[in-house]
Amino acid sequence: MHQYLFFIGSFPIRAYGLLFMLGIISAGITAYYIMKRDGRGWHIHIFDFTMWCGIAGIVGGRLWDVLFFDWAYYHNHIAEIPFVWQGGMAIQGGLLFGAAAGILYTRRYKIDTWAFGDLLAPAIILGQSVGRMANLMNGDAFGHPTGGNFGIVYPDTTLAHHTYGSQPLWPAEVWEGQIDILVFVALLFYSSFPHKKGQVFCLYIMLYAIERFFLEFLRGDYVSLTLGFKSAQMTSLIAFGIAAAVFLYLQFRGTPDTHDTPHQ
Repeated sequence: MHQYLFFIGSFPIRAYGLLFMLGIISAGITAYYIMKRDGRGWHIHIFDFTMWCGIAGIVGGRLWDVLFFDWAYYHNHIAEIPFVWQGGMAIQGGLLFGAAAGILYTRRYKIDTWAFGDLLAPAIILGQSVGRMANLMNGDAFGHPTGGNFGIVYPDTTLAHHTYGSQPLWPAEVWEGQIDILVFVALLFYSSFPHKKGQVFCLYIMLYAIERFFLEFLRGDYVSLTLGFKSAQMTSLIAFGIAAAVFLYLQFRGTPDTHDTPHQ
């Protein structure tokens, strides 16, 4: 793995930043394809939507990481908080801020928010998968030591090496990216059957919450606990509970998504 791909003069082109942006672009292109196939004309909004939600997601992801995961460091290095190219982004904050920006955008242009979110959900999880490639190349979001002679040994320039040295670590970020692809497939499959508006998006939240909850047992980049769980696990439990409740509410009180796409 290489944190720096090349230099333009003295300015480094980081693998993290490039792959992070590719994650956002991949999500946008996938959403464009899905929505164009859907036929409601919402694909014309995707690139503006992706830009605004991407900016909000970057701000939210950075603030969440700084405040909940790395405040012990950043309260003494306030000036470094905007340095997102160094790594340190929390997907929970990115999703929360990105979702808020998305809701505001759909209301501004009078788009059905629930139906739009259902079409967008598979694209989001695919973008997250690419984002985990960025974490791998940067040596963050890493696992704790495996206790054996198997695992990832990170270069000495990474946070993972600074934390655990040359010990082999669980490939937590790699497995998360791979499971994200399975969630992507599951969402596409579920969306091909009759459902209520909003249920695909709720299913995305539930599946990712389950995935993240169990993978946190392997993560070694922070150890702060709340009621015996890491902060990301507590967030996952809360997110799963809310999404499951909304999913059930929509099942009984929601509006069926009866839109007929051109290819059906």
